[in-house]
Amino acid sequence: MSDAIKTYDSISELYASFGGKLEQDVDFTIHRNEELSPNYPVKSPLFRTSYYTVLILRQGRGRYLIDDQSYVTRDNTIFFSNPGHVKGFEVYETLQGYIITFSESFLKQYVHENIFDEFPFLIAEVAPPSYPEREIFQIFDDLGGLLLHEYQSDSAYKYKVIGCLTVVLLLKIKERFWKAYDPLTEALTSSDITLTFKRNLEAHFRDLLASKCDRLFQVQDYAQAQYLHPNYFSTVIKYKTGKSVNSWIAEKTIAEAKALLARSSESVQEIAFRLGFKNASHFSRFFKKHIGLSPLSFRQSLSSVSNPDP
Repeated sequence: MSDAIKTYDSISELYASFGGKLEQDVDFTIHRNEELSPNYPVKSPLFRTSYYTVLILRQGRGRYLIDDQSYVTRDNTIFFSNPGHVKGFEVYETLQGYIITFSESFLKQYVHENIFDEFPFLIAEVAPPSYPEREIFQIFDDLGGLLLHEYQSDSAYKYKVIGCLTVVLLLKIKERFWKAYDPLTEALTSSDITLTFKRNLEAHFRDLLASKCDRLFQVQDYAQAQYLHPNYFSTVIKYKTGKSVNSWIAEKTIAEAKALLARSSESVQEIAFRLGFKNASHFSRFFKKHIGLSPLSFRQSLSSVSNPDP
């Protein structure tokens, strides 16, 4: 199914796929929902995005799909979604409100360099919509109006102001809907990105050892397998497992290398090639860095343990 699902890097690119046109010069947009889809009902194909979306829906009816979940959109809906998921939507009647999109790079440039520390819900994997009371919803509706006004302005401080208003928006989302969110707690219950990464890691090493692959996958390979930006993917794995992607790859590589050195009679060079290294010297340096012994010394130490001197 994933081969037929396109990933869009901006809402203008997504909208163009539906035959529309949106101007966009930075990785932030805000539009009135009622201006985007003149004809109803509307049903989108499935797609992925590499940006965040906040939907502030004052009025209207529809349905939003994310992975295998379906959520109702109705009056006074606030919906947040992050990159990477398979998405789709159905709109049954005119939507009124705002749709806001922004990228990780925009957040780091205009909001905060360590954005995930301040707003950990940005890596949440489960984000159902919220249906706040009208008084609470009005806060978000007003913020949408302020953001749109600034977005349409010619101010020299336009994006700095938008960055400040985005901070307020994220703080209000955190305060009202994600105050107690802890990515590590979510990881203990359900973390699709983490679980998929671990499965892909195991599958890749099976392919290496079966000579179905001749190179060791890096962060970008595992991120691409889930249609995620490498920075975002790395952040999710680090937050939810306590270890970086490179640490997972290194630990798995060392574990397989130890097993081959202990169980097989292959040379160090042959083992290096089986594990995706281009040359034995690179493998030896990598192994010694993590173990403190060269591969040959490690193998000899095993022999001395199993065959002690009389």
